[in-house]
Amino acid sequence: MLNMVVMVSGGGTNLQAIMDAIDNGTITNACIKAVISNNKNAYALTRAANKGIAAECVTRADVPDRAEYDRVLLETVQKYQPDLVVLAGCLVVIPKIMVDAFPNRIINIHPALIPSFCGTGYYGLKVHEGVLSRGVKVTGATVHFVDDGTDTGPIILQKAVEVKQGDTPEVLQRRVMEEAEWIIMPKAIDLIANNKISVVDGLVRISE
Repeated sequence: MLNMVVMVSGGGTNLQAIMDAIDNGTITNACIKAVISNNKNAYALTRAANKGIAAECVTRADVPDRAEYDRVLLETVQKYQPDLVVLAGCLVVIPKIMVDAFPNRIINIHPALIPSFCGTGYYGLKVHEGVLSRGVKVTGATVHFVDDGTDTGPIILQKAVEVKQGDTPEVLQRRVMEEAEWIIMPKAIDLIANNKISVVDGLVRISE
C-alpha cells in the first residue's frame, strides 16, 4: 500500500479528484495518510477532515524564519512516513531538504504543458493568463517529479487541452482541471502505487 501525504494551499479540487479516484478504484493500492496546508483557510483541509483524513497546517505566520519553517514543514510530512508526497495546488516552494529527503518521491501537477508556461512566476491563474496572452491554441497539464528546480523534474504524464476563442483565464483554468489535471494526477498516482514508474537517466519510464 502506497501511503501519501497531499500538500495543498487552496480549495483542494485536485485533492478531491484524488480522493474520488481512490473511492472509485481508479487509484489502487494507495491511501492518503494526511493533508498538509500552508494556509489555515484552505477548504482542502475541510475536505480532508470530512473524509476522516488527518489535516494539519504549517504557516509562515506561525514560523516566520524560513529555514525553521522548512524544517518544521519537513518534520510534519515525515511524521506520517509517506511513500509519496503529492503537491496538489500547493503554492509553497518545496525546500531542498524535503527534495533530498524524498528523491523522486514528490510529484506535482502543473496546469500547462511543460516546458511551456512554467517556472518562476507561473502558478495559478498566471499560467492561463500567459497562455491566452501568447495566443497558443493548445495547453494542458503536466504531472512531474519534483527536483531542486522549478517545474524541472522528470515528466510523468501530460494531457493536452484545447484553448477556445473567448476563453477567460478562469474558464480555461476550469477546462484544464476537468479535462487534464483531474485525469492525469490520479493516473500517475496509480502507476506509482503499482510500481510501474521508474526514473532512468532523468527520464520517466512507464512499464505495462
